[in-house]
Amino acid sequence: MFSHVMVGSSDIERSKAFYNTVLAVVGIKEAVVNVNATGQTRLLYLHGGMMFGVTEPINGEPVTVSNGATLGFLCDSPEQVKAFHDVAVANRGTSIENPPGLRDTSTGKKHLCYFLDPDGHKICGMYRCP
Repeated sequence: MFSHVMVGSSDIERSKAFYNTVLAVVGIKEAVVNVNATGQTRLLYLHGGMMFGVTEPINGEPVTVSNGATLGFLCDSPEQVKAFHDVAVANRGTSIENPPGLRDTSTGKKHLCYFLDPDGHKICGMYRCP
């Protein structure tokens, strides 16, 4: 359904260190660094035909976070959900909501974790139980 998702960063090198480390937990390789036509640096993480991007804002305005938005990354196991969370928190992420673990929701059982990246974007790790 989605081709890509992109978030802003106020410190692209900090974001690169954070996401290269955190996304490696779920098998996503280090960012391809791209400078667009107007000079902003972008980090592009390619995986499974999709892209997650981190960019310096094109308009030069400060980075803001979308209230209510969550970026979810698939995990292969409950253990990977916990590791995804723990690595994020160890690398300047902020744990939010409940601790990583099993949730019995209206859409089925799943293991979830939630954290904020260093710019305040809400990230989720999810493993759907079979």
